[in-house]
Amino acid sequence: MSVLIDTRGLSCPQPVLLFLNAAKTGDGPFSVLVDNDASRENVSRAARNRGFSVDSTDEGQGITKLELHKN
Repeated sequence: MSVLIDTRGLSCPQPVLLFLNAAKTGDGPFSVLVDNDASRENVSRAARNRGFSVDSTDEGQGITKLELHKN
């Protein structure tokens, strides 16, 4: 079961910081909900830089779910 991190309504760098704080406690997996392109790109980049694979799914209404799994 993945840890859900809901960052809807937050602007960068808050979504990245929430992911980084969660990643300090374990290797996930994590599901991150984002609602803007900058957050999607920045969280994805931060995850990849820390050895996570990233899969994104369009959830509708401008929301993307990022599935982050440690490689």
